[in-house]
Amino acid sequence: MSDAASIEGTCDPRFGAVRAAFEENFRSRGEIGAAVCLYKNGRKVVDLWGGVADPATGAAWKQDTIVCMMSVGKAMAALCVHRLIDRGEIDLEAPVVRYWPRFGQAGKERITVRQLLGGQTALIYADAAPPGSLLDWELMIDALERQAPEWEPGTRGAYHSMSAGFLFGELVRQVDGRGPGVFLRDEIAMPLGADYQIGLDDAQIARVAPLLPNPGSVTGNAMRDPSTKLGRAWRARPDDPDFFNSDACRRGVLPSGNGHGNARGVARIFACLANDGELDGVRLFRPATVERMRQLQWEGTCGMTDRHFRYALGLFVNSQPVMPMGPNAQAFGHAGAGGALGFADPESGIAFSYSPNFMCAGAGVGDRCPALIDAVYA
Repeated sequence: MSDAASIEGTCDPRFGAVRAAFEENFRSRGEIGAAVCLYKNGRKVVDLWGGVADPATGAAWKQDTIVCMMSVGKAMAALCVHRLIDRGEIDLEAPVVRYWPRFGQAGKERITVRQLLGGQTALIYADAAPPGSLLDWELMIDALERQAPEWEPGTRGAYHSMSAGFLFGELVRQVDGRGPGVFLRDEIAMPLGADYQIGLDDAQIARVAPLLPNPGSVTGNAMRDPSTKLGRAWRARPDDPDFFNSDACRRGVLPSGNGHGNARGVARIFACLANDGELDGVRLFRPATVERMRQLQWEGTCGMTDRHFRYALGLFVNSQPVMPMGPNAQAFGHAGAGGALGFADPESGIAFSYSPNFMCAGAGVGDRCPALIDAVYA
């Protein structure tokens, strides 16, 4: 177990409680390696990292260490769609088939872009995808095109755990021609100088901290159980207990689960959103676009996980206690299975991210992430 002495980085004295909570995570909450980053009114005020990146080698978590942040990638894929909406290349109210004709099979021809982004397509499975095909983009897209909705689209919301990244990413590809990993790099990550990517190269792989599973992870266990809804959704995953640490996964394009980055990179992207779509002279979104992306689309029991969520357009709205984002009910962002999180709270001028390598237990983000968020607002 790491201790406070291994923590590096900077922390504005006003946010000393965040450093104290980060240190306490290592002392008493089982933290192994992690980073936390905080922006306030467009300025980075906390940037801390520490612990062990790889227990097998003893390698320390470094300033540029990255880790798989799991479903945080769905938010990044959604932002790619919002970038095209902002530029007028996608109409939020248009049917998806206007941009992606083959999508209109099996009763999906009237589904709108708003419903696609808003988790209201009921397209939570890809039953025609063969086991092991999760990293084959064309096979997965073909299966989703052929899949019938589980219920009448627009009548019920669900967290599209497996499919959201494919749905958002293919819409981007159909409109722009670039895949979601390339679009994200060119249009969001590089302009902002944010260390987050989907599909790694050799140099990036050399910086990865392995994801350390937690046997108490409710989501992880359900994904591996074919009798559950999550298990059915993820049935195309390769039969590899260490899939998310495999070379194929790290190099592949899986926006629903394999985006790699760190708290510094993700907080920078959400700082742009918390600052009306502009950061350090780089404007990615108009203020109206940012406001629209966090408009609540549904609230209630999720049709996939049976958890209570509040969902906007590709991002969650503050969903206590499973996905906490501070005291502002309108804060918005996305968590990843295991406890990673990024969110923006425009009313407070706050952008926050946390990236651990040891996954949390339970169905939410565990106890380490909320301790940091509580300290932010303390």
